[in-house]
Amino acid sequence: MKTTAPNCEQCLADFSEALQELKDALWQYSHNHKDDKSQRKVIRLFELAHEMALRTIGEYFRKQGRGYFSGSRDATVEAFNEELIDDGKGWLDMVIDRIQYNPIYQGLDQGELADKIVHKYIHLLENFQRKIIRKLEG
Repeated sequence: MKTTAPNCEQCLADFSEALQELKDALWQYSHNHKDDKSQRKVIRLFELAHEMALRTIGEYFRKQGRGYFSGSRDATVEAFNEELIDDGKGWLDMVIDRIQYNPIYQGLDQGELADKIVHKYIHLLENFQRKIIRKLEG
């Protein structure tokens, strides 16, 4: 059975669902214990939401007939140039932090990444959601 690639609107719906799950987990995280298990859940949901955002960006540009991106950094730079995101450095930091975070090898500490998600990255993802919705409606 042949499956079709998701369109931009479906990618946005998937991203919005992942973002809501992340926001729910962040609410619980901030109102309960900030233990390792809670941090891992926040990080997993953040990685999913970020991945869905990048997929939405890719589909947005594909819909416009623009080329394929070789990686998340290229997509991030192009999204900044197109004003889909308003903090290019913050988004590149997200990409780098995801690369550096590895629970097996030393790199970015789990607690550090969870704090960045709480204090910075969630706002970047929410801003992207607002901007992409405006672009698709306009």
